[in-house]
Amino acid sequence: MIKSFFAKIYAKIISNKVYQWANNPIETQEVVFKNLIAQAQNTVFGKDHEFALIKSYNDFKTKVPIRDYESLKPYIERVKTGESDVLWKGKPIYFAKTSGTTSGAKYIPLTKESMPNHIDAAKEALLLYINETGNADFVNGKMIFLQGSPIIDDSEVIKTGRLSGIVAHYVPNYLQKNRMPSWDTNCIDDWETKVNAIVDETIVGDMHLISGIPSWVQMYFEKLIEKTGKKVSEIFPNFNLFVYGGVNYEPYRQNMENLIGKKVDSIELFPASEGFFAYQDKQNKTNKKLGMLLLLNSGIFYEFIPADEFFDENPTRIDISDVELGVNYVMIISTNAGLWAYNVGDTVEFTSLKPYRIIVTGRIKHFISAFGEHVIAKEVEEALQEVIVGTNIKINEFTVAPQVNPPEGELPYHEWFIEFEKEPNNLIDFANKIDSSMQKQNSYYFDLLEGNILQTLKISKVVNKGFHNYMKSVGKLGGQNKIPRLSNDRKIVDELKLQ
Repeated sequence: MIKSFFAKIYAKIISNKVYQWANNPIETQEVVFKNLIAQAQNTVFGKDHEFALIKSYNDFKTKVPIRDYESLKPYIERVKTGESDVLWKGKPIYFAKTSGTTSGAKYIPLTKESMPNHIDAAKEALLLYINETGNADFVNGKMIFLQGSPIIDDSEVIKTGRLSGIVAHYVPNYLQKNRMPSWDTNCIDDWETKVNAIVDETIVGDMHLISGIPSWVQMYFEKLIEKTGKKVSEIFPNFNLFVYGGVNYEPYRQNMENLIGKKVDSIELFPASEGFFAYQDKQNKTNKKLGMLLLLNSGIFYEFIPADEFFDENPTRIDISDVELGVNYVMIISTNAGLWAYNVGDTVEFTSLKPYRIIVTGRIKHFISAFGEHVIAKEVEEALQEVIVGTNIKINEFTVAPQVNPPEGELPYHEWFIEFEKEPNNLIDFANKIDSSMQKQNSYYFDLLEGNILQTLKISKVVNKGFHNYMKSVGKLGGQNKIPRLSNDRKIVDELKLQ
């Protein structure tokens, strides 16, 4: 009880600090920008891009082009050999190793200046929740964090690990006693073995808070129920807060609440190896899209490019002061870890400008535009959610791909691959309702159907555990891995058909 008492006092202090910068966003970002340029002026990158001559954001845009990991890789390779002052002053304290697609493994630097951002942001999200709701009971109970292995590889010049595993080393002492699973269990590499061990270890605990990517937490819940025959809320009666990130929770919410056996509060986070970008700062009591508070005071300078211009030769490139509500933007970052005008790959939309709040709409590489329709993840997720709400239909996972070469005589279409927990009585009617929602959201898609370029979407059922088996087959089971909602080709769905 003492912990929760002091947590409420601390939460009030932190909340006031957060909204002080959140209510002065332009000035806050200007300070961050000037600090980044000043501190990196004498680095290799800073000299290559004439940071000494940069006096304004316009100067920065002129001298520092947008880049992805491949463009930054020559600098990263120099850092990996132990060279100092390359992208940021000194050397990184870690590399966060992530799974790349076109470029293989990526090594994202974490510096002594950037590391606190990853720790403090998650802590702030919990404290703002406490301050808003008055609920601090969870600090007295057990907490589960489903994450990657905390094992750090120190065989190279710079220590390397998974971000979630690195962060595990920085959990405050006052939370360590309540934190589960144990260190040894967290170190298990095989995800299925690990989840089974977590079930065995936590099943008798007094869980108050559970955190992880929804799809993997769902797997944990299913195994708990399989072992006990009880709903999660019966096993953990004090479980009242779910913290998640990585994917949109809405497609999972109904099934998750069924597994839990009651509704629980949730906090959405937007972490990545490149930085902790946003967190949900208010509980959603209105069903409006509140979004997550964009973290403008965490050593990250943000730029935005309208997604539909991103592949143009000279796309519009703006800072926070010029963004508008309802526009799908590619988010670009410059950070105190040494990433400069870096395309993280995520697309976002602003839901509020006072303060600046965002929702994640997808990935710039994960879309369908095989016919010029520009369909994004947010649209397919909202269409599915709109149709299943209020029904007993339950969906475990789904992905969408174009069928460009249908059987002779048929028009092309979007094919939805869905793994149902409980499927609809009429699959064709279900598909038509989703299609109708898609047409309302996306005018390009509507025009293609009206013009008889496309036919109504079709649904292909995925066998039970089909997505699980697919992820296992490609070595991406568990951790921070998730299924792309959209692909512009059929590589994933062709593999799914083999499961």
